Amino acid sequence: MDRKQKLELTWIGKGNRPRLEPRILLEDPEKSHLAVHRVTDNDIFDNRLIFGDNLLALKALEQEFTGKIKCIYIDPPYNTQQAFQYYDDSLEHSTWLSLLRDRIEILHRLLSADGLFWIHLDDSEVHYCKLLLDEVFFRSNFVAHITYERSGAAGLGQGGFIVDTGEHILLYRKGTLPSRKVFSFQDLDIKTIKRYNKALTEKGERELVAEFVAKSNNLPVRVYRHSGFRIETIPLARFEEREEEIKSEFVRRFDLLFRTNQIQKENEFQRDLVGRMDKKHLYSVDYTPSRGKNEGMPTTLYYYNAELFAWLSDTARVEEGHIVKSSNITSVWSHSELPKADMQNEGGVEFPRGKKPEQLLRRIIDMSTERSDWVLDSFAGSGTTGAVAHKMGRRWIMVELGEHCHTHIIPRLSAVIEGRDSRGITKAVNWQGGGGFRYFRVAPSLLEKDKWGNWVISKEYNSAMLAEAICKLEGFTYAPSDVVYWQHGFSNERDFIYITTQNLSHDQLQSLSDEVGSDRTLLVLCSAFRGNPERYPNLTVKKIPNAVLKRCEWGHDDYSLKVENLPKAPPKPGQGDLTFVGTEGGGE
Repeated sequence: MDRKQKLELTWIGKGNRPRLEPRILLEDPEKSHLAVHRVTDNDIFDNRLIFGDNLLALKALEQEFTGKIKCIYIDPPYNTQQAFQYYDDSLEHSTWLSLLRDRIEILHRLLSADGLFWIHLDDSEVHYCKLLLDEVFFRSNFVAHITYERSGAAGLGQGGFIVDTGEHILLYRKGTLPSRKVFSFQDLDIKTIKRYNKALTEKGERELVAEFVAKSNNLPVRVYRHSGFRIETIPLARFEEREEEIKSEFVRRFDLLFRTNQIQKENEFQRDLVGRMDKKHLYSVDYTPSRGKNEGMPTTLYYYNAELFAWLSDTARVEEGHIVKSSNITSVWSHSELPKADMQNEGGVEFPRGKKPEQLLRRIIDMSTERSDWVLDSFAGSGTTGAVAHKMGRRWIMVELGEHCHTHIIPRLSAVIEGRDSRGITKAVNWQGGGGFRYFRVAPSLLEKDKWGNWVISKEYNSAMLAEAICKLEGFTYAPSDVVYWQHGFSNERDFIYITTQNLSHDQLQSLSDEVGSDRTLLVLCSAFRGNPERYPNLTVKKIPNAVLKRCEWGHDDYSLKVENLPKAPPKPGQGDLTFVGTEGGGE
């Protein structure tokens, strides 16, 4: 038995991997959009919208963005065999897994060490995808399987034994989890309103009645009794008729609202405090906690009727003129947490059954990032991820192949930049407009076949494009010098690259060698050369396109999620469609 064999999901064609050409990205200023002036000092202008096959686009981003993306959210076609207007969403299982695997592996490399990866699916492929992600990210980096309530059962117009109202979001980390704490916020319900309808409107005068040293940290504890205090109750009679009036009163008195809780009997410190109090007075206690969220910070607690105050403001906030209460985020995201009533109108674009609500992306981005961090969505759809990231002050990259990149995403993001988008999370984050994005398209293949079937440099490439493309192929940073003609890029401070379509003579190579000098090296790629390369010890001379012919698949422009685009291989004898393989002792 081979104990090195690992537990994995296998499928037809799993071993077939595309040899991707690392394309360059071509900017089109006409389709880019920048605000006419700065709105704030924090405006971000280097966001990127990329039009083209997303696998090629991700490969193009790899050199610059490996390890730099803090949040990746993708919402790929679900493989549900439903005819969506903007996506081919009907793929055979093995094809879907292969095409998704190729993308996830690059996305994993782009993700930062403390980044989070989110993938949004339905139940047709989520379980297979979980096993695939365990292979790429490792099972130990699985964080959560989130059930997202897409809609309620009513009004769906669908039947079946069980009505499907949910979708799934798988969350993985690459290394460490973010330290930030994010909460779920929902409107106050009637139960919470009834519990918090008392307000401490006057604290009165307080008198020191006891002082002692805490056993836990030897710091002083001071107990005060209040006189002249005032507690008012907000009447809740005829709540349905007076709901707006009552909620307005709650907002007005937000910082004063409280409820009281009985102390925990096993808490000796609290028992000691309450034992010094009578039930007719208001008390406050000044002390320094030795543990908990206020550890080491001077804190004041309030007591009435020998019970501990719990302030509404500790677990809620006022947002857009009404109170929302916070709670820990769970693995079930309900419709009440993330309402979608106006989702179809968000962004001012129609995207039947494919659009996600801005509040959903707000939560995901908030949980994953800080301001100015990079967010990536390589299945951009209607552009929700970029719109939300932009409003939240994050940098973003979106990739989209469909024509809705131009009909949906550009108009939507332009409205966000110009401050014309009033829907979605705009009011919640006080978005006023500003910033911009740069539009790129994936370049054509560097090589094409001539009429005799020979690979030659594409006629669409000028000298600058050629230099940039070869730099990327050879792993050099493209940085053409304005002074030194042979410095098109570098790999380090002493190693450079020079690309030319010229036929270089011995004299030209010798001149290059002399200019480079003995303390530097130069990689030269040219159409042809004459001379013995060994005579120039500081030069490495190669011919193009011969030097790069076997590097990758040339002329392949479409790796989209379509069955006919998957490289096919005959199934091995006895191999089924989808199977699990593994042995005892196997692992990741």
